[in-house]
Amino acid sequence: MATDLIPLIMKFLTPEMIGRVASALGINRNDTSSAIDAVVPGLLAAFAGVATKPGGPRQLVDAAKQEVSTLDKFSGMLGTADQTSVIQRGSQMLASLLGGQDQTALANAVGKFSGLGSTAGSSLLGLLAPVVMGAIVRQQGARSIDAAGITSLLTSQKDKIAAALPSDFGNLLGGTGLLDGLGDAARKTFAAGSGATRTAAASVARTIDDTRRSSVAAASTTTNWLLWAIPAVVIAALLIYLLARPAEQAVQQAATAVQTVTVGGIDVGKQITDSLGTLRTALAGITDAPSAQAALPRLQDVTTQVDKVSGMIAQLSGEQRKVLAGLVNPLMSSLNQLFDKVLAIPGVAEIIKPTIDALKAKLATLTA
Repeated sequence: MATDLIPLIMKFLTPEMIGRVASALGINRNDTSSAIDAVVPGLLAAFAGVATKPGGPRQLVDAAKQEVSTLDKFSGMLGTADQTSVIQRGSQMLASLLGGQDQTALANAVGKFSGLGSTAGSSLLGLLAPVVMGAIVRQQGARSIDAAGITSLLTSQKDKIAAALPSDFGNLLGGTGLLDGLGDAARKTFAAGSGATRTAAASVARTIDDTRRSSVAAASTTTNWLLWAIPAVVIAALLIYLLARPAEQAVQQAATAVQTVTVGGIDVGKQITDSLGTLRTALAGITDAPSAQAALPRLQDVTTQVDKVSGMIAQLSGEQRKVLAGLVNPLMSSLNQLFDKVLAIPGVAEIIKPTIDALKAKLATLTA
């Protein structure tokens, strides 16, 4: 049975390695971690798309053969002159496989999702593309890699790649074609988000109705139609804006429209949503006891980040606490399903259950 690619890659990209990557590129470690959660499944999704095109499997094999020893040498190249050559090689690989337009779209999506910006996103993609391809080589075996094998491998992993894509990042790629190689797996994964959009729209619609009623009552005494027309138009514009946004972004925008959750210059809202995105990716990559062991440092990292947010609650106003709870609550149902799913895998509960229990308790304090 083939090893899943995402846990294999994430096992290589340990918290220590992520810290070194961030330092080598001169970027924030937490933003780098969030970006990597998107880059790994994003690259695999893009490669799966290449495998469906005429001549694509052969191109993937040629690229893979250039990365036979990448995983062994990667750590030693960080922070050295060789790092630049790795980024250039990775960027050239992506340009050849994806084309300039899709390569740019992927870099922009990574930069926007993580907050790093497109330039840093492009550098990170160039640095990690050889790592992802090197993992494919390691899985297939340098001597046995061929067009049929690499196509079969990527096809067999479609569901897991789609599940590992952070929702907001997947939505950013929605109009690019970079997810086409995942087929129904991507559509099923992101279709659930439409419900969140409808919920946000319904909430705003109720607000419109309430506003009109109160405004009409005021208008009856003042005979000034502007008292109800202006609020209605403003809220209607908000409704149109929300419907144009991806699902989870719409929910977040509706919540943060009231007040930004910022404490001491720290965007607590972004910190918690990034942490939960990392958590979702880590859980999606757990398929057995070894992958659970590999995911444990990342789960503990998320627990630490959530604990920091919990420690700031006392500094939040009542409205800010409501906004924070509004960010976390909609995600808890899917997270709890992932918790139950991974804990049911033989041998996994013994490794990560204490961490998950602690994490669930900390998240509960944010949703109260």
